[in-house]
Amino acid sequence: MGILVLWWATHGIVNYKTNLPIFKLKESTVRRRYSDFEWLRSELERESKVVVPPLPGKAFLRQLPFRGDDGIFDDSFIEERKHGLEQFINKVAGHPLAQNERCLHMFLQDEIIDKSYTPSKIRHA
Repeated sequence: MGILVLWWATHGIVNYKTNLPIFKLKESTVRRRYSDFEWLRSELERESKVVVPPLPGKAFLRQLPFRGDDGIFDDSFIEERKHGLEQFINKVAGHPLAQNERCLHMFLQDEIIDKSYTPSKIRHA
């Protein structure tokens, strides 16, 4: 099966299931914000040899008043961001080198991300 990651942007929930032996939990559900995705991307760029895919863009213009739409709460924007974040996390989580990074394991499995962690590689049990 490999790894399967799903993201629901409206609730900020990341669910994943895997049968890869490197992950201690075979299923997990955690709440993540866009800033957590930015943190993960930054950590992977800093600590690994993985070419990290881009995140969907920030919503600066959607936050301006008097736009005539729902801004960041617009259904089409939410769906577009959800799709972009799903693509990002599935590419990252599917990369063999990224799967060894502690930051990815924290992102997918830990309820709270310890952003003061010491970067390291995960070892097979």
